[in-house]
Amino acid sequence: MKIYLGTDHAGFELKESIKSFLLEKGYEVQDCGAFSFDPGDDYPDFIRPAAEAVAQDESSRGIVLGGSGEGEAMVANRIPGVRATVYYGGSHEIIRLSRAHNNANVLSLGARFVSKEEAFTVIALWLETPFSEEERHKRRLAKF
Repeated sequence: MKIYLGTDHAGFELKESIKSFLLEKGYEVQDCGAFSFDPGDDYPDFIRPAAEAVAQDESSRGIVLGGSGEGEAMVANRIPGVRATVYYGGSHEIIRLSRAHNNANVLSLGARFVSKEEAFTVIALWLETPFSEEERHKRRLAKF
């Protein structure tokens, strides 16, 4: 599976760790930036290309990061075919449900609220959780 990554300065350090984590797990990774730490950069410049790539490749997923992950998910969700979910701490059940019920294909992480270890845990759960394929969930997604 190919994973597209995108972040601004707020998630740059964590993105670099996530990239290594994913490569070690055998995933193909495409980094959509940022490629260096620049406190003046703007997250849409990196999130949009990652989300567009996921929308074009149904077998892929995306992981985007920002300070809270909220704005990043808003940008990603403007791309037809993207279903972004946000995680910035708390119960991991929300991650499982984002896949099982909503077939989320982009995970937006709040880098200022999630440790590297917690990010790795939720990413692994998110990547390993399949969509349930239940008719009620398929029906709901079709209404998007």
